[in-house]
Amino acid sequence: MTSNVLIVTNGYKGTWSAIEQGAWLASTLDATVTLLGVTEEENPAAIDDHHPLEEVFERAVGLFKAQGTAYSLEVQRGSAEEVIPQRAARDDSIVVLSPLGRPQIRRILARRSIRHFIEEIKQPILYVPKSVLPVGRILICVGGLGYEVNAEHLAMQIALKSRAEISLLHIVPPGDLDYPTARVIRDNWQRLEQTETPIGRSLRQALEIAKSDGLTANVIGRRGNVVEEILGETREGKYDLLCMGSSYSVHSLRQMYSPNVTSEISEAASCPVLTARYKQS
Repeated sequence: MTSNVLIVTNGYKGTWSAIEQGAWLASTLDATVTLLGVTEEENPAAIDDHHPLEEVFERAVGLFKAQGTAYSLEVQRGSAEEVIPQRAARDDSIVVLSPLGRPQIRRILARRSIRHFIEEIKQPILYVPKSVLPVGRILICVGGLGYEVNAEHLAMQIALKSRAEISLLHIVPPGDLDYPTARVIRDNWQRLEQTETPIGRSLRQALEIAKSDGLTANVIGRRGNVVEEILGETREGKYDLLCMGSSYSVHSLRQMYSPNVTSEISEAASCPVLTARYKQS
């Protein structure tokens, strides 16, 4: 189980969502917190003035102490896009991020930061556009070939500790593939857990694990564009946390779990999004 949660702030007020959700996650998983403050001030003399990090750190420390979470504080100077991946690579923490308050023109020219972080950070990432607490309903995207396993295991740990309900979501994308397994999936997309397909077996195994832990779990099947259907289910189901795999270094299932799809969902989702890369054994 993860023993540390790395929460990131650059002093922007919107990053409080990451601090609040990250503190909850650490408390839930009995993990420690490292709060990383990134200052991108180009003028060192400006640091002597009141800096937004000071207020955020003071407020965060009060939260950590109130919930009894062990914590450490770090401050690094430099570009967030460079500092955060480098710091994340030092251990196996879950990295918790929120929007960093970039100007719109910078987002247009240089892409949103979350896309860069998903590509560069190998550790699990919890992206928090806004905090949603407590976490009572978790949606796990299941692809069927195992690329979601790490995200699924982490989601199960969170659900077990928080006693959250779990929904396992599989999307059948549009396509004209015509081989036996594809036909079975296409014809049985609303009851895939009853089939002897790879996705059917994955869904049954996940259900068995959840129910053996005493969790409430169900399967949801949808058909259509992957991004649109995941976002649609997230909105309609009013979930508190969305979990999905990321096969960044894998060439299969790219449509389902490519970094761009993951970042599209992270940018548009109405709740925090937990992503974890597929790791080949």
